[in-house]
Amino acid sequence: MIERHAGIGGMNTFIVHPERGGPHPVVLFFMDAPGIREELRMMARRLASVGYYVMLPNLYHRSGVEELGNFIGEAGTETRKKMFALMGSLSIALVMEDADRLVAHADADPAASKGPMGTLGYCMSGQYAIAAAARHPGRVRAAASIYGVRLKTDAPDSPHLAARKADAALYVAWAEIDHYAPLEELEPFRQSLEGLDAEVELYRGVEHGFAFPERPAYDRDAAERHWERLFALYGKLR
Repeated sequence: MIERHAGIGGMNTFIVHPERGGPHPVVLFFMDAPGIREELRMMARRLASVGYYVMLPNLYHRSGVEELGNFIGEAGTETRKKMFALMGSLSIALVMEDADRLVAHADADPAASKGPMGTLGYCMSGQYAIAAAARHPGRVRAAASIYGVRLKTDAPDSPHLAARKADAALYVAWAEIDHYAPLEELEPFRQSLEGLDAEVELYRGVEHGFAFPERPAYDRDAAERHWERLFALYGKLR
């Protein structure tokens, strides 16, 4: 495996891809609210190990923040306050500017395929994964949101509207126990995607964060199912 960090428009980005067999399809992996950390880098490596050029950018670069540190439990109270403030500093429009830079960087790297690419987002970034598919409909052909939030809003750039501007297979994983994305929001969102190449899958009995191995909510069976779904989804890029 080849891995490195690249400064892309001031945005520190972890890039990982196989050493052989390239160029590899690109997957833009948008971080969740707690930000860049080794847990996410390990997930990027797992995805890259099956044949992808994975880019994990620091979306908090405008605030000069790289890694937040522990955010779990009582010890992470202050970190969580900072995290929510940082999360509020982002918008779909800003992150799409970042996505443009990431695509341009990948296009200049011989290790990255110039063909179809994928996007991936967890929690706050599920909306960014879908928005990037609409932003680059000629390139992004597979987009995944894992327990994403704010997927159907009244905003003109709401993900449920952006999905109709995309030309991508969409996969949305929804945790049954999730106060950030309540269960009652699932069916209206699913109905908004009717007629698209889209799947909205309910993960019963698990909580928001189930895919992250270092979270209290981690559920091995659900996490492995989500990896299976991602590998099948991104297989469409080949």
